[in-house]
Amino acid sequence: MRYAEPETVEEGVTLLASTEHSRCIAGGATLVAMMNAGHIAPAMLVSLHRMRELFTLTESADGLWLGAMMSHRVVAAETRLRGAMEVVRSAAGQLAHPSIRNMGTIGGSVCLADPSTEMPVALVAASARVEIAGPGGRRLVPVEDVLVDRFKTSLRHGEIVTRILIPRGVEGAVGHHLRFSRVSGDYPTVSLSLILAMQGDTCSHVRVVVGSCGPVPLHVAAADQRLIHTALGEEDVAAAGQLLAHAASPIDDVRGSAEYRRMLIPRLLGRALTQARELAHV
Repeated sequence: MRYAEPETVEEGVTLLASTEHSRCIAGGATLVAMMNAGHIAPAMLVSLHRMRELFTLTESADGLWLGAMMSHRVVAAETRLRGAMEVVRSAAGQLAHPSIRNMGTIGGSVCLADPSTEMPVALVAASARVEIAGPGGRRLVPVEDVLVDRFKTSLRHGEIVTRILIPRGVEGAVGHHLRFSRVSGDYPTVSLSLILAMQGDTCSHVRVVVGSCGPVPLHVAAADQRLIHTALGEEDVAAAGQLLAHAASPIDDVRGSAEYRRMLIPRLLGRALTQARELAHV
């Protein structure tokens, strides 16, 4: 296996494109574990650690651009992620445990496309967009178009995720992430990210995304619509939760059966909405 540490994105793209079965290495927590288990055997590893561009945060009128190499710990501490953008910060702060948050990166979470992790769920809820650099230049893609299946993305050979735009979202909205797991630090049995805006006691905007219940984060527009223009009463939340549960396609594993995960969705939705409403009035 060959190993390289280019200093620019363009150099990295050239190396990746010129070598078949090449992979980027960011934090390395998951990639190295997969290599040690014999699941993958890259012909070349291209380190992203010397690409200073990937560590920068840029604020714009549209929102915050997070460099792909920003660790989850750094994202969790970023106070400019407020309002609707808070959902990303909330998820980063709950992800796994401190050692993983120190190593793992936001770009790595996108490229891994693990349906059991926190960050893709929050990014879809935030309507994030991903900047991708490749041999043909750079392109900006909605994050849900990057996450196409379990551990599968739409990234092409030779491409690198450079940064992620977190839009400011609806004025007055709050973002919140909630997870349910067997023990602290474990993968969530179910997780849920949402953006919520209220006008008085009435929901004026909501976007709910569920994790660990399918090959990609689950967003059901009909569930959002069921909550908008309501007071988020028990009947409304239960109906929206059932729409999400019926659309889910969870698996059976050691963290819970598919039936158990579907049962959790409406309950987590109700809890997350209650907590988000409390945040909105702080």
